[in-house]
Amino acid sequence: MSSDLSTPVRYNAAIRELPASDRPRERLLQYGASVLSSAELLAILLRTGTRERSAIGLAEQLISHFNGLRGIAQAGIGGLTQIKGVGQTKAVEILAAVEIGKRLAVINSEDRPSISGPEDVANILMPEMRDLTQEHLRVLLLDVKNRLVRTSAVTIGTHNSAPVYISGIFREAIQVNAASIILVHNHPSGDPTPSRDDQLVTSRVQEAGKLIDIPLLDHIVIGHNCWISLKERRLMD
Repeated sequence: MSSDLSTPVRYNAAIRELPASDRPRERLLQYGASVLSSAELLAILLRTGTRERSAIGLAEQLISHFNGLRGIAQAGIGGLTQIKGVGQTKAVEILAAVEIGKRLAVINSEDRPSISGPEDVANILMPEMRDLTQEHLRVLLLDVKNRLVRTSAVTIGTHNSAPVYISGIFREAIQVNAASIILVHNHPSGDPTPSRDDQLVTSRVQEAGKLIDIPLLDHIVIGHNCWISLKERRLMD
């Protein structure tokens, strides 16, 4: 796993001009919705942008202008339609999607598992991640009671590495007001022994978390029916 403190490249081209592998709809079909950024998911709802901005660019503008998805949810029809490129129809569709999300959150709030240790993390993600042939990085977003709010898929790499954007790790954590996070990634080799890069990424995420008051509680590496906690191995502070 390699690290990069820079943010991912922003989309400026029209979606139809992007390679098929970079288009939000195609990425969702290939990898699932959890892999997409909030801007990409919002761009699917918007469908089109303006002459100045692609749908993704317009989505990024909305997220920036309203300070995240929570602000978009609170903007209402009047607020959203003040943004060039967002008419009443698009605003209605965005708010309908937001309302569905709210209702799902209410349904699932009592079912959120509590994370008391690395075993709980392994029990949740081991069945999904132990047989993956590429490195995947997940982030568990926790509330103040260490209950799981959401599992965010941050990146997919090769058979032995995955690029890590520190900003990408914390983006959704900030949006959902997470109190803390846990990193989880797999080793397709089956050996969960943390590499030097794994330890370096952990250290950098810890430092970033301290700055924004969202602490990293642990980093779990999953192998074939086995796992290692960097916290338990004293490989992190």
